Amino acid sequence: MFKKQIAAQLYTLRDYVRTAEELDETLGKVKAIGYDAVQLSGIGPIAPDEVASICSRHGLTICATHVPYERLLDDLDALIAEHQSWNCKYIGLGGLPEHYRTSREGYEEMAGILCGIGTKLAAAGLELVYHNHKFEFEKFGGRGSTGMDILLEGSTPQGQQAAYSLELDTYWVQAGGADPVAWIRKSERMKVVHLKDMAILKDQQVFAEIGEGNLNWPAIIEACREIGVEWYVVEQDTCQRDPFESLAISYKALQQWVYQEEEHRDDVTV
Repeated sequence: MFKKQIAAQLYTLRDYVRTAEELDETLGKVKAIGYDAVQLSGIGPIAPDEVASICSRHGLTICATHVPYERLLDDLDALIAEHQSWNCKYIGLGGLPEHYRTSREGYEEMAGILCGIGTKLAAAGLELVYHNHKFEFEKFGGRGSTGMDILLEGSTPQGQQAAYSLELDTYWVQAGGADPVAWIRKSERMKVVHLKDMAILKDQQVFAEIGEGNLNWPAIIEACREIGVEWYVVEQDTCQRDPFESLAISYKALQQWVYQEEEHRDDVTV
């Protein structure tokens, strides 16, 4: 992983990006920590061209987004135009609508819907990615497939080219009782990964900064390298301290796996 591949997920800072002025101030702090890229999620109603201008002013790449499901259904042309203007390839869905979560049939139907959306995005040079939580690891009869298995299998209908890919969240994979390393390798087309740690505090699972919890980070990073992940996105849903400090702790922890540019400059293209 190169330094330029590490991004901050702005959902972590959602309370500080509600206006253009807040976004400007916040991105200045994100850049000062060392990040060169951000994922747009949880920001306020800021015009796309103003978002682009603020990011450019701070030298930050927009590597990916999370968008509402309704916009994928009803506002796809505008989403495509926005992402093309940002030079951002990856459009993310942050979770499954609740009425699709309760059965195999629901997951299969959603996989079909995502394939339709993903095919349209691919024609525009973009890619749909799906971000998991833990509920997708519930099993649904038959072969004992989980919702995640169904979504992964459904991304390549009848052996066709994949219409969407996964955006695994390491914390939520672990919380779902699965192995983050195994799932990274299983998701071999994945280009965007969410990194957050899991710690135990007073006998409860809590979100933690990278290296502050119990996940196997050397194995996770190695698996990401093996499959060619392009963007390593740091996210923390709930912070036990100031969220800027949390992002800084995770960023510093990742530096031990950052390539020296001159030694590995041909290994990864972003």
